[in-house]
Parts: sequence; structure tokens; C-alpha cells
Amino acid sequence: MTSSHRPFGLPAAVSAVFLLLAAAGCSSPGASASVAVPSPPAAEAAFCQALAKELPDTVVGLERSDPEPGSELTAGWGDGAIVLRCGVPRPEKMSDPKAQGIEADGVNWMLERPEGTGPRFTTTYRKAYVEVTLGERYAHDMTPLADLAAPVLKTVPPSL
Repeated sequence: MTSSHRPFGLPAAVSAVFLLLAAAGCSSPGASASVAVPSPPAAEAAFCQALAKELPDTVVGLERSDPEPGSELTAGWGDGAIVLRCGVPRPEKMSDPKAQGIEADGVNWMLERPEGTGPRFTTTYRKAYVEVTLGERYAHDMTPLADLAAPVLKTVPPSL
């Protein structure tokens, strides 16, 4: 697994800020009974449907436990510890030159820290946006993103 922390073209000092944010901890999304299902355009939905077929049965040792309502656009592991949504809208924060990101096994992810939840990562430079929300126990561990990198690389082409 290759995982490096780096901002989107920002100085190393800003990368240190990301590490401090990650070290601060966060709240768990909990075992969500439901999650909002994205409604992407047809072309993006096709990439998401392909991704759904490639997603692993386990991520960091957690069994797959998809949220409700069932959809090819959502997946989960560990009863809400890790939640994936594919085809989400482009996050507004991606326009922020101070946005923080990491690279995990060839996939770039932007970090957001929504109030009251764990860290949320959204793929960058892909033809469909894939969002992964992590519970508190993964605030310092990007291994879940690395576990999801191969399926993303295989099914959601770069937008470059």
C-alpha cells in the first residue's frame, strides 16, 4: 500500500495542517440506518454501477453492511464505520485553494471535516466523484481509502 499525505499543489506547511486536523480526532458517523443516495447523470451512474461490482466484501477487516435504502450508488462496511457514496456532486470545497488532500494507492482524495461526523474524503480528477466517510476509529488511518483505491482506479476513469 502506498499512501502519502499531500495538499493539492500547496506548500508542505499546509500538509502539516492536514496532519494536525487528522490527529485532532472526530466523531463516528455511527451505524446509520440510512444514507442519502446520490442522483448523478447517466454517464456518472454507469461508472458507479461498475464500481459497485468491484467493491470488496471487507475493508480493513470490516464486513460489508450496506446502508438503506439499498443502491448501487452506496456501500458500507462495519455497520456505518465506513460509508461510500458514488456519483455525489462536486464538493464546493474543491474550489478552495486551501483544500487538503491525500493520495492513497494512486487515487487522490480531498478531505472535508463536516461538523458532527468523521472525516469525509471525495475523489478528485475522476469522471465521477466517490465520497467515503470514515468513523472516528479511522481518523488517523487512511487504510480504508487504500483498500478502495483499486476498484476506483479500475472503474472510474480520470477526468484529466
